Amino acid sequence: MKQPREHWGSKLGLILATAGSAVGLGSVWRFPYMVGQNGGGAFVLLYVIFTALIGIPVFIAEVIIGRHTQKSAVLAYSELRPHSANWKMLGWLNVITCFLILAYYCVIAGWCTSYSLMSLNQFWTGKSPEEIRGAFDILSSSPDITIFWLFIYILLNVGIVYSGIRKGIEHWSRILMPAFLAILLALFFYAATLSGFGKAATYLFKPDFSNLTPSGILAALGMAFFTLSVGLGIILTYGSYMKESEDVPKMGLTVALLTTGISLITAQMIYPIIFSFGFSPEQGPGLLFKTMPVIFSQMPGSLLISTAFFLLVVFIALTSTVSLIEVLVANLIELFNFSRTKAVVLTGVGVFIVGLPCALSNTSVLFPEWAAIYGRNFFDTMDYLTASWMMPIAGLLTTLFVGYFMEKRMVKDEYLKGTTMKKFFGVWLFCVRYLAPAAVLIIIFQEIGLINFDKIANLFSRS
Repeated sequence: MKQPREHWGSKLGLILATAGSAVGLGSVWRFPYMVGQNGGGAFVLLYVIFTALIGIPVFIAEVIIGRHTQKSAVLAYSELRPHSANWKMLGWLNVITCFLILAYYCVIAGWCTSYSLMSLNQFWTGKSPEEIRGAFDILSSSPDITIFWLFIYILLNVGIVYSGIRKGIEHWSRILMPAFLAILLALFFYAATLSGFGKAATYLFKPDFSNLTPSGILAALGMAFFTLSVGLGIILTYGSYMKESEDVPKMGLTVALLTTGISLITAQMIYPIIFSFGFSPEQGPGLLFKTMPVIFSQMPGSLLISTAFFLLVVFIALTSTVSLIEVLVANLIELFNFSRTKAVVLTGVGVFIVGLPCALSNTSVLFPEWAAIYGRNFFDTMDYLTASWMMPIAGLLTTLFVGYFMEKRMVKDEYLKGTTMKKFFGVWLFCVRYLAPAAVLIIIFQEIGLINFDKIANLFSRS
């Protein structure tokens, strides 16, 4: 028996849930260190421009597919192209990508949950900066503790998604997103009192293109494209729960402004702390679990600030992972007619099983020779495959599908339905058909080494 399609209960719930899916751990650790590595304010400026010209158009395209079909990724593409089974594979690519991202994402979020408890216990007391930094190495190489927090974090997600769209995801988005914003703003205002706040503002918002390389421009392009969670089927799935009266372009613009604003505020919260204490941002988990705890240990009110910070990260991670899990759950319900309960339990178990090799990547318990064979440990392999290959390819195919394979009349009708931004349809379609595909192809060409823009730039600079 076909189950009735659930819809969002309110526009606010839709916006908070969708923005939450886009605002993830990348806003706390990836965006700040990418800014630091790629020219500061120049990178930020390009990131904002690329978000407007590429990120938002692709976001709207995914919503259009979902709302028109009222189905999740796999069946949505097959319904729009019933005579071509190939496009159904794009839906499966979305599903597999979400599954693999969850495997390592939940491990990071589990570490954040652990650090919340560690902060309450003031684990830095009596320790040197080297010992505080080393606490993360101990945690990540402890199989039992890491698996415990992975299980707890997945259990939190299962509890939220189990209750459905309105009572689960929308309800908790209304709680988690305001709580996240409240903690973020509190820490931001605290950062505004530090000596490094002015230096951070200059660094982030005064463009200096002399430090920006061609690869840095591509990094800004990639960050803009993926900030809005496009290419994963998340926005498509959330769009399938929308009513026809919703203003899709306006919603896309609102979510983009919210997620971009949060990324910038987060950077403006972290950099004053880093600059005030003479530190420099590290890549990835190093920034989150090594640099920040050392800084917090030297600050007045360290227990409150550190605990609030890591709770902030847990909240922001939850808003993202529930959306990834919902993609898997929605497809299981539609493809196999599972009940939501069965789909959620199977998804939770599956993510936990695949998450185990990620959780054990810094130990010798499982796949000890993985890094020697593949060049990266299992955790980093999943991160690299999804971010560098699967997401760009899915994003490229999505733009091509909407731009060239969907009926133009259908696309136009869906765009115009319920919107007050009718005059921007031509601009949006141009971005989807030409700008976005070209941008993603450039990223892929750079990644596979077909083009090296840094070398090209060096050749021009010498001539």
